Amino acid sequence: MQYPEITHIAKNPTLEGQVELKQNIVYSSADGVDRVLTLFLPWSLQHPDIPTTPRPLIVFVQGSGWQTPNFDYEIPQLAAFAKAGYIVATVGHRDIFGGHPYPAFLLDVKSAIRYLRAHAAEYAIDPDHVVIWGTSSGGNTALLVGLTANDPAYESDEFQGISDAVNAVISCFAPTDVVNLLGVRWRNVGDETFLEAALGPDREGWDAKLREASPVHWVQPGKTYPPFLLLHGTADEVVPYEQMLTMYHKLLDNGVEAKAIAVDGALHEHDFWSPTIYEMIADFIREKI
Repeated sequence: MQYPEITHIAKNPTLEGQVELKQNIVYSSADGVDRVLTLFLPWSLQHPDIPTTPRPLIVFVQGSGWQTPNFDYEIPQLAAFAKAGYIVATVGHRDIFGGHPYPAFLLDVKSAIRYLRAHAAEYAIDPDHVVIWGTSSGGNTALLVGLTANDPAYESDEFQGISDAVNAVISCFAPTDVVNLLGVRWRNVGDETFLEAALGPDREGWDAKLREASPVHWVQPGKTYPPFLLLHGTADEVVPYEQMLTMYHKLLDNGVEAKAIAVDGALHEHDFWSPTIYEMIADFIREKI
Protein backbone atom coordinates (compact mmCIF):
# COMPACT_ATOMS: atom_id res chain seq x y z
CA MET A 1 0.00 0.00 0.00
CA GLN A 2 1.26 3.46 -0.85
CA TYR A 3 0.65 5.91 1.99
CA PRO A 4 0.04 9.63 1.49
CA GLU A 5 3.08 11.77 2.12
CA ILE A 6 3.40 13.05 5.69
CA THR A 7 3.38 16.81 6.11
CA HIS A 8 6.35 18.21 8.02
CA ILE A 9 6.38 21.59 9.76
CA ALA A 10 8.99 23.42 11.83
CA LYS A 11 8.87 23.18 15.60
CA ASN A 12 8.13 26.18 17.82
CA PRO A 13 11.24 26.51 20.03
CA THR A 14 10.20 29.85 21.55
CA LEU A 15 6.58 28.70 22.14
CA GLU A 16 5.39 31.73 20.21
CA GLY A 17 1.65 32.34 20.47
CA GLN A 18 1.18 29.97 23.40
CA VAL A 19 -0.49 31.68 26.36
CA GLU A 20 -1.19 30.69 29.96
CA LEU A 21 -4.11 32.21 31.90
CA LYS A 22 -3.06 32.82 35.50
CA GLN A 23 -5.97 33.85 37.72
CA ASN A 24 -6.52 35.24 41.20
CA ILE A 25 -3.14 36.92 41.57
CA VAL A 26 -3.33 39.06 44.71
CA TYR A 27 -1.71 42.41 44.00
CA SER A 28 -2.77 44.12 47.21
CA SER A 29 -4.08 43.14 50.64
CA ALA A 30 -4.26 46.60 52.14
CA ASP A 31 -6.87 47.00 54.89
CA GLY A 32 -7.32 43.22 54.88
CA VAL A 33 -9.08 43.27 51.51
CA ASP A 34 -7.53 41.20 48.72
CA ARG A 35 -7.47 42.82 45.29
CA VAL A 36 -6.80 40.41 42.44
CA LEU A 37 -5.86 40.44 38.80
CA THR A 38 -5.72 37.90 36.00
CA LEU A 39 -2.65 37.61 33.76
CA PHE A 40 -2.06 36.23 30.30
CA LEU A 41 1.53 34.98 30.30
CA PRO A 42 3.70 33.30 27.65
CA TRP A 43 4.26 29.56 28.04
CA SER A 44 7.99 30.15 27.80
CA LEU A 45 7.99 31.43 31.39
CA GLN A 46 7.32 27.85 32.50
CA HIS A 47 10.57 26.73 30.87
CA PRO A 48 13.77 28.34 32.24
CA ASP A 49 15.73 27.01 29.25
CA ILE A 50 13.68 29.15 26.83
CA PRO A 51 14.66 32.85 26.79
CA THR A 52 11.70 35.22 27.08
CA THR A 53 12.04 38.78 25.84
CA PRO A 54 10.16 41.36 27.96
CA ARG A 55 6.88 42.32 26.33
CA PRO A 56 4.66 45.43 26.39
CA LEU A 57 1.91 45.36 29.00
CA ILE A 58 -1.81 45.98 28.47
CA VAL A 59 -3.72 46.71 31.68
CA PHE A 60 -7.45 46.16 31.13
CA VAL A 61 -10.23 47.40 33.44
CA GLN A 62 -13.66 45.89 32.77
CA GLY A 63 -16.67 48.17 33.12
CA SER A 64 -18.78 47.40 36.16
CA GLY A 65 -20.40 50.59 37.42
CA TRP A 66 -17.34 50.79 39.71
CA GLN A 67 -18.48 47.52 41.29
CA THR A 68 -16.77 44.11 41.19
CA PRO A 69 -15.77 43.53 37.55
CA ASN A 70 -16.63 40.39 35.60
CA PHE A 71 -13.17 39.08 34.73
CA ASP A 72 -14.52 36.53 32.26
CA TYR A 73 -16.39 38.91 29.96
CA GLU A 74 -13.51 39.96 27.70
CA ILE A 75 -11.10 37.06 28.30
CA PRO A 76 -11.63 35.46 24.84
CA GLN A 77 -10.94 38.80 23.13
CA LEU A 78 -7.99 39.71 25.37
CA ALA A 79 -6.43 36.34 24.59
CA ALA A 80 -5.91 37.50 21.01
CA PHE A 81 -3.75 40.39 22.27
CA ALA A 82 -1.75 38.00 24.43
CA LYS A 83 -1.18 35.68 21.47
CA ALA A 84 -0.01 38.71 19.49
CA GLY A 85 2.84 39.15 21.96
CA TYR A 86 1.58 41.35 24.79
CA ILE A 87 1.39 40.62 28.49
CA VAL A 88 -2.24 41.30 29.37
CA ALA A 89 -3.56 41.96 32.87
CA THR A 90 -7.26 42.33 33.62
CA VAL A 91 -7.51 44.10 36.96
CA GLY A 92 -10.12 43.97 39.70
CA HIS A 93 -10.77 46.67 42.26
CA ARG A 94 -12.86 47.25 45.36
CA ASP A 95 -16.64 47.58 45.01
CA ILE A 96 -18.33 50.90 45.78
CA PHE A 97 -21.25 48.95 47.30
CA GLY A 98 -18.81 47.23 49.63
CA GLY A 99 -18.11 50.50 51.42
CA HIS A 100 -15.31 51.63 49.10
CA PRO A 101 -16.31 54.94 47.47
CA TYR A 102 -14.17 57.02 45.14
CA PRO A 103 -11.19 57.07 44.85
CA ALA A 104 -10.81 53.42 45.99
CA PHE A 105 -11.08 51.97 42.46
CA LEU A 106 -8.51 54.45 41.14
CA LEU A 107 -6.09 53.75 43.99
CA ASP A 108 -6.45 50.02 43.34
CA VAL A 109 -5.77 50.14 39.61
CA LYS A 110 -2.75 52.36 40.18
CA SER A 111 -1.52 49.89 42.80
CA ALA A 112 -1.95 47.08 40.28
CA ILE A 113 0.21 48.93 37.76
CA ARG A 114 2.92 49.45 40.37
CA TYR A 115 2.68 45.78 41.39
CA LEU A 116 3.13 44.69 37.78
CA ARG A 117 6.14 46.94 37.35
CA ALA A 118 7.62 45.62 40.60
CA HIS A 119 7.21 42.07 39.22
CA ALA A 120 8.23 42.90 35.67
CA ALA A 121 11.10 40.38 35.57
CA GLU A 122 8.90 37.59 36.94
CA TYR A 123 6.13 38.18 34.39
CA ALA A 124 8.31 39.15 31.37
CA ILE A 125 6.90 42.68 31.34
CA ASP A 126 8.61 45.60 29.64
CA PRO A 127 7.95 48.27 32.29
CA ASP A 128 8.68 51.09 29.85
CA HIS A 129 5.82 50.14 27.52
CA VAL A 130 2.47 50.09 29.32
CA VAL A 131 -0.99 50.88 27.98
CA ILE A 132 -4.19 51.06 30.00
CA TRP A 133 -7.53 50.15 28.41
CA GLY A 134 -10.92 50.33 30.06
CA THR A 135 -14.60 50.07 29.22
CA SER A 136 -17.43 52.15 30.72
CA SER A 137 -16.50 52.76 34.39
CA GLY A 138 -13.21 51.02 33.59
CA GLY A 139 -12.72 53.56 30.81
CA ASN A 140 -13.28 56.33 33.33
CA THR A 141 -10.60 54.72 35.50
CA ALA A 142 -8.23 54.38 32.55
CA LEU A 143 -8.63 58.07 31.71
CA LEU A 144 -7.99 59.08 35.32
CA VAL A 145 -4.88 56.88 35.45
CA GLY A 146 -3.54 58.54 32.31
CA LEU A 147 -4.23 62.03 33.61
CA THR A 148 -2.88 61.61 37.17
CA ALA A 149 0.44 59.88 36.59
CA ASN A 150 2.45 59.52 39.80
CA ASP A 151 0.19 61.92 41.67
CA PRO A 152 1.07 61.39 45.37
CA ALA A 153 -2.59 61.89 46.31
CA TYR A 154 -3.33 58.50 44.71
CA GLU A 155 -0.33 56.54 45.88
CA SER A 156 -0.83 53.80 48.44
CA ASP A 157 1.77 52.56 50.91
CA GLU A 158 2.50 49.61 48.64
CA PHE A 159 5.28 49.74 46.06
CA GLN A 160 6.17 53.32 46.87
CA GLY A 161 8.54 54.93 44.43
CA ILE A 162 7.37 52.76 41.52
CA SER A 163 5.65 54.64 38.71
CA ASP A 164 1.99 54.21 37.83
CA ALA A 165 2.37 56.19 34.59
CA VAL A 166 1.27 54.70 31.27
CA ASN A 167 2.36 55.27 27.68
CA ALA A 168 -1.11 55.25 26.11
CA VAL A 169 -4.77 55.28 27.16
CA ILE A 170 -7.74 53.56 25.51
CA SER A 171 -11.23 54.42 26.72
CA CYS A 172 -14.43 52.79 25.46
CA PHE A 173 -17.83 54.42 26.17
CA ALA A 174 -16.56 55.98 29.41
CA PRO A 175 -18.12 58.55 31.71
CA THR A 176 -15.88 61.57 31.27
CA ASP A 177 -17.95 64.32 32.91
CA VAL A 178 -19.25 62.61 36.04
CA VAL A 179 -20.56 65.92 37.39
CA ASN A 180 -23.05 66.00 34.54
CA LEU A 181 -23.70 62.27 34.19
CA LEU A 182 -24.12 61.16 37.80
CA GLY A 183 -24.78 64.33 39.71
CA VAL A 184 -27.54 65.59 37.43
CA ARG A 185 -29.12 62.23 36.53
CA TRP A 186 -29.40 60.70 39.99
CA ARG A 187 -30.43 63.89 41.69
CA ASN A 188 -33.10 64.53 39.07
CA VAL A 189 -34.71 61.12 39.58
CA GLY A 190 -34.49 61.48 43.35
CA ASP A 191 -32.51 58.27 43.93
CA GLU A 192 -29.19 59.02 45.59
CA THR A 193 -28.35 55.45 46.69
CA PHE A 194 -25.77 55.04 43.96
CA LEU A 195 -24.25 58.45 44.69
CA GLU A 196 -23.85 57.57 48.35
CA ALA A 197 -22.10 54.31 47.45
CA ALA A 198 -19.88 55.97 44.86
CA LEU A 199 -19.02 59.12 46.79
CA GLY A 200 -19.45 58.22 50.46
CA PRO A 201 -21.91 59.33 53.14
CA ASP A 202 -20.61 62.91 53.44
CA ARG A 203 -23.01 64.67 51.11
CA GLU A 204 -21.30 68.01 51.54
CA GLY A 205 -18.27 66.54 49.78
CA TRP A 206 -20.19 65.07 46.85
CA ASP A 207 -19.75 67.98 44.44
CA ALA A 208 -15.99 68.05 44.92
CA LYS A 209 -15.72 64.26 44.47
CA LEU A 210 -17.90 64.30 41.35
CA ARG A 211 -15.55 66.84 39.82
CA GLU A 212 -12.48 64.91 40.93
CA ALA A 213 -13.85 61.72 39.36
CA SER A 214 -14.44 63.52 36.04
CA PRO A 215 -11.48 63.07 33.66
CA VAL A 216 -12.53 66.11 31.64
CA HIS A 217 -11.75 68.35 34.63
CA TRP A 218 -8.19 67.00 34.97
CA VAL A 219 -6.88 68.16 31.59
CA GLN A 220 -4.54 71.12 32.05
CA PRO A 221 -2.87 73.30 29.40
CA GLY A 222 0.86 72.85 29.06
CA LYS A 223 0.98 69.52 30.89
CA THR A 224 2.35 66.38 29.23
CA TYR A 225 -0.03 63.44 28.85
CA PRO A 226 0.10 60.13 26.98
CA PRO A 227 -1.86 59.74 23.72
CA PHE A 228 -5.54 58.87 24.04
CA LEU A 229 -7.88 56.71 21.96
CA LEU A 230 -11.57 57.35 22.70
CA LEU A 231 -14.33 55.10 21.34
CA HIS A 232 -18.09 55.42 21.83
CA GLY A 233 -21.42 54.31 20.36
CA THR A 234 -23.52 57.17 19.01
CA ALA A 235 -26.77 55.67 20.40
CA ASP A 236 -25.43 54.92 23.90
CA GLU A 237 -28.28 55.46 26.39
CA VAL A 238 -26.23 54.71 29.52
CA VAL A 239 -23.29 57.03 28.90
CA PRO A 240 -24.28 59.51 26.20
CA TYR A 241 -22.05 59.92 23.15
CA GLU A 242 -21.62 63.59 24.10
CA GLN A 243 -19.47 62.46 27.02
CA MET A 244 -16.80 61.31 24.56
CA LEU A 245 -17.10 64.45 22.46
CA THR A 246 -16.57 66.64 25.52
CA MET A 247 -13.43 64.72 26.47
CA TYR A 248 -12.09 64.62 22.92
CA HIS A 249 -12.48 68.35 22.46
CA LYS A 250 -10.96 69.10 25.87
CA LEU A 251 -7.88 67.03 25.05
CA LEU A 252 -7.38 68.60 21.63
CA ASP A 253 -8.01 72.13 22.92
CA ASN A 254 -5.16 71.60 25.37
CA GLY A 255 -2.70 70.22 22.84
CA VAL A 256 -3.04 66.56 23.89
CA GLU A 257 -2.71 63.86 21.24
CA ALA A 258 -6.09 62.17 20.88
CA LYS A 259 -8.04 60.09 18.38
CA ALA A 260 -11.78 59.47 18.50
CA ILE A 261 -13.83 56.67 16.91
CA ALA A 262 -17.63 56.73 16.74
CA VAL A 263 -19.57 53.49 16.30
CA ASP A 264 -22.69 54.54 14.44
CA GLY A 265 -25.93 53.49 16.10
CA ALA A 266 -24.21 51.40 18.77
CA LEU A 267 -25.59 51.09 22.27
CA HIS A 268 -23.62 50.78 25.51
CA GLU A 269 -21.33 47.68 25.36
CA HIS A 270 -23.85 45.44 23.48
CA ASP A 271 -23.50 45.95 19.70
CA PHE A 272 -20.53 48.31 20.10
CA TRP A 273 -18.01 45.45 19.71
CA SER A 274 -16.84 44.07 16.39
CA PRO A 275 -13.68 42.62 14.84
CA THR A 276 -13.06 46.07 13.34
CA ILE A 277 -13.02 47.70 16.79
CA TYR A 278 -10.44 45.25 18.10
CA GLU A 279 -8.31 45.74 15.00
CA MET A 280 -8.36 49.53 15.45
CA ILE A 281 -7.42 49.19 19.11
CA ALA A 282 -4.61 46.81 18.19
CA ASP A 283 -3.36 49.27 15.56
CA PHE A 284 -3.32 52.09 18.11
CA ILE A 285 -1.39 50.00 20.62
CA ARG A 286 1.18 48.96 18.01
CA GLU A 287 1.62 52.56 16.92
CA LYS A 288 1.98 54.05 20.40
CA ILE A 289 3.86 51.43 22.41
